[in-house]
Amino acid sequence: MHDVVIVGAGPVGLFLACELGLAGCSVLVLEREPEPGSPGRAYPLGMRGLSPGSAEAFHRRGMLHPLLAASGVPDAAGRDADADEPSPPRGVGHFAGMVLDPAKVDVAALPFRLPGPAADGLFTHLEAVERVLAERADTLGVEIRRGVTVEDVVQDDGSVVAHTGEQAYEARWLVGCDGGRSAVRGRAGFAFAGTEPQFTGYVMLADVSDPDQLAMGIHLTPQGMYLRLSAGHIGVLDCDGGAYDRTRQPTADHLQTVLRRVSGTGVTLGAVHRASTFTDRAMQATTYRRGRVLLAGDSAHIHSPTGGQGLNLGIGDAMNLGWKLAATVRGHAPDGLLDTYTRERHPVGARVLDWTRAQAAVMRPDPHGWALREVLRDLLATRDGTTQVFERVSGTSIRYDLGSEQPLVGRNAPEFRLDDGTRLGELLRDGQGVALDFTAGRRLRAATAGRRGRLRYAAGAARNDLGLDAVLVRPDGVIAWAGAHDFGPADLEGFERAADRWFGAP
Repeated sequence: MHDVVIVGAGPVGLFLACELGLAGCSVLVLEREPEPGSPGRAYPLGMRGLSPGSAEAFHRRGMLHPLLAASGVPDAAGRDADADEPSPPRGVGHFAGMVLDPAKVDVAALPFRLPGPAADGLFTHLEAVERVLAERADTLGVEIRRGVTVEDVVQDDGSVVAHTGEQAYEARWLVGCDGGRSAVRGRAGFAFAGTEPQFTGYVMLADVSDPDQLAMGIHLTPQGMYLRLSAGHIGVLDCDGGAYDRTRQPTADHLQTVLRRVSGTGVTLGAVHRASTFTDRAMQATTYRRGRVLLAGDSAHIHSPTGGQGLNLGIGDAMNLGWKLAATVRGHAPDGLLDTYTRERHPVGARVLDWTRAQAAVMRPDPHGWALREVLRDLLATRDGTTQVFERVSGTSIRYDLGSEQPLVGRNAPEFRLDDGTRLGELLRDGQGVALDFTAGRRLRAATAGRRGRLRYAAGAARNDLGLDAVLVRPDGVIAWAGAHDFGPADLEGFERAADRWFGAP
């Protein structure tokens, strides 16, 4: 019997498998596709943007540089990783097709952002992400079985069994990472609630007889939106109420009809090499855990890909769940630790769903949508508006409610850099938490020592300590406690309470 069975070998399932393998858990990944990779996951159709938060997750596990190499990115993700102060991001993205100027991001309004290798995120493709993660999983002893379709999930108080047509796989825990049509979610009885679609989206790689009719970039039109990213890489959003049947493969004639109507051109398509469809149906599991079965990624939530939030949301799920499930498997999890996964990640998912719903409303092809679009265009062109969008899409605005008024607690930790050059991301690579003592006063050393294997102590002055004496960082990079200057007995007590809460008693 394995400690954990993960159903689905996409980026979320593989990242979670790496987290569990790093902690020494026995992990089996079941994937229905017989072979890794497909044309739809490679460049250009598989192109995805990793937010700074997601890129940082790869950095904190030592996988950023392999991912950059696999993605064909020529330089480091963070342009000014060694600078003393953060610089404006290289890109912000768009909101409902309205592209934002990164130069308008107010860096001074982001008080907890420090320079680092992952500060700007990166563009990659799914094939590169999955290859890097699969290679890492293999080095950690994770077993991946392909061509296996899970048809049922049965659990009791002590274990859970994934049934296929011919075999049963038993584990102490099972995690569904098997996509928006998750068999695990359905068979395990999770409720899935949300809203129906407003549009149908199409992505295609096709020959275009008269490409000059379609301008490069993103374009809002009275009928929806189209984007052209390269010669024949085209996307279309058709505000048809999600009427197109996603079980049908779109024909070249249908794609040409939709593209002409939305773009307002007479463009002519030649051969269509690959095409897929999606909608903005926005649904979320009401809980991410039922007994010994958990959900992560698209199994837990689906939404429009507008704004590029799906992969990043799933990576965040895996980073949050991995260390908590590992601690539960290893037997040193404090009471209720695993329940904090739903409590922390469900609100984040709900915010992303609302973010995509808002964009669908703005793109409605009617007078109300057009009026709303013009109002938002003016607001988003301001410094405050651009900064707000950056905070949302980069993950900077995420803050878990950990019951503390200290403004850094619950947020993703800045990339603290000690004077000797050591970065926080490097200290997190073994999957342990970190007690980072900037005063090197040894006041936290004793409180940390009894939690070896779960929490490590590191001391030294920082190039920028943000006015803090010390911080306690969870394995997922979230600040669990922070002590300001004038550290005293009450601060030490607060540190010990936070360490007990997240890492268990010494």
